[in-house]
Amino acid sequence: MTRAQALETALPVEREVAAAVESQRALAAFLSTQFETQRIQIFDAKNQAHQVELPTSALRLLVDVLSELAEGNAVKVVPIHAELTTQEAADMLNVSRPHLVKLLESGALAFHKAGKHRRIRFVDLMAFKTEQDRASAQAMEALAKQAQELQLGYE
Repeated sequence: MTRAQALETALPVEREVAAAVESQRALAAFLSTQFETQRIQIFDAKNQAHQVELPTSALRLLVDVLSELAEGNAVKVVPIHAELTTQEAADMLNVSRPHLVKLLESGALAFHKAGKHRRIRFVDLMAFKTEQDRASAQAMEALAKQAQELQLGYE
């Protein structure tokens, strides 16, 4: 699977959402066990069962993916060591590519060049996003506190 294929996203259709709801609930029950692996059965086109052994950590990830699909969200799985293009990084931050390039050039977000192209490490992007989310939450709390102090009618 190429990196481009791994980063493609598609919204789940109604049948997939319904299946995700049911399977997420069923699989979540097995996460509390202390086993390092879990066995599941997969049925092929001839309805023959095949056992597959999964690490419990992979099962946790699968439950998280199913939970997102159940809410109708698209899901991407990106390896932690992945390097992203500026467009992929912009999409993940939900900003324009030119805005992302400004962040890179200002030093707000680490990157390196591969030839003429900028590349952003996934871990650096997620650290930046986490910090931005934290700063945004703090600003929102400060605004809410100020609105209450000024008795602006927000309860």
